Amino acid sequence: MKLEKLYKIGEVMQYSGLSRQTIHNYTLAGLIEEAKRTPSGHRLYAEGVFERLEKVKVLQSKHYTLMQIKKILEQQDDHHPTTNERGEK
Repeated sequence: MKLEKLYKIGEVMQYSGLSRQTIHNYTLAGLIEEAKRTPSGHRLYAEGVFERLEKVKVLQSKHYTLMQIKKILEQQDDHHPTTNERGEK
């Protein structure tokens, strides 16, 4: 079993160029998954968040609304199930 690297919010901000508030808003809008939490309450994001945030930024640059982006991402998710949904371990 491969362990996935998790990233703190500061690292996500640094690598994505987005603010903490923007990342939080994207989470509330359902564009990215809710972060896991450490016992001390720090948010931890899976590596896949970077690809997802990049998709959001590209779609926003094409003037899609957050609601439209959510629908597009959901359609993509339906066509590309995650490892767990495929039954892989």
